[in-house]
Amino acid sequence: MDKTGESYTAARRQVLNKKIDYAALAGMADEKVKAKTGRDWSEWTRTLDAFGAKDKPHRDVAEHVHSIGVPDWWAQTVTVGYERIRGLRAIGQRRGGSWETTKSKTIAVPVDKLFDAFANARTRKRWLGDVKLKVRSATKPKAMHITWDDQTSVDIGFFPKGEAKSYVAVAHVKLPSKADADRKKQFWSEKLDALAKLLTK
Repeated sequence: MDKTGESYTAARRQVLNKKIDYAALAGMADEKVKAKTGRDWSEWTRTLDAFGAKDKPHRDVAEHVHSIGVPDWWAQTVTVGYERIRGLRAIGQRRGGSWETTKSKTIAVPVDKLFDAFANARTRKRWLGDVKLKVRSATKPKAMHITWDDQTSVDIGFFPKGEAKSYVAVAHVKLPSKADADRKKQFWSEKLDALAKLLTK
């Protein structure tokens, strides 16, 4: 195990030796996940333990969570959080060993306009820059899946927050290292700020 994995395991052990802080291990507050899914992390941990999720593939667990009535994006979030709680991955790491980073932003524009800023190549270039990418699939105004120029992937979700405000969540996945994930997190933070400035000026 590399030093990153060792440090994560040691930190996780210290938490478990005290009272289990499920939210710290999952990387998301109990209040937030309960508001979106109806259950907090301790409840999800019991539910998924009973399902045998620790020994099942990620996809099977996410499909099970979705079958309970959780929307696709949050089914993935619950599954990832559970895998972190049970030590199957570090924060930012996928079960297969690759890394990922996420970034989100609420912008004061309707969700259709936010989606179009990603879908329209000319508009996209104004805030994202001259990045070579391929849009693999898109469902307006809900989701988009992109292959980056280095063959990593970007999964994007779009969510309305009323008529004049919306929320975008970006997950850049299949990254080779934690350092790459950290760089991409900073990249997306800067680019989403540029997007917000463009759309609201």
